[in-house]
Amino acid sequence: MKKLKKIPKFKNEDEEREFWASHETTDYFDIKKSVSLDLSSLKRTTRPITVRLPEALVNKLKILANKKDIPYQSLLKIFLDEKVKEEIRVSF
Repeated sequence: MKKLKKIPKFKNEDEEREFWASHETTDYFDIKKSVSLDLSSLKRTTRPITVRLPEALVNKLKILANKKDIPYQSLLKIFLDEKVKEEIRVSF
């Protein structure tokens, strides 16, 4: 059995999200000790939208997401979140 790494303390959710987007969870958790949770009763905090994107852009997103081992939709949300925060910092 490999030695598990210690999970760092995070200042906020954004920092934690960035950490897990770039680190392998199996280095920090023993999958054999995992438990299932029923989260179906939780209120949804996202809203579905439709955005038309150029096919080439979607393909590039899929390639990048595949390299990071995350769904391309999740990567798109990360990119949008980062850019919006950047624009807010510059604007205010």
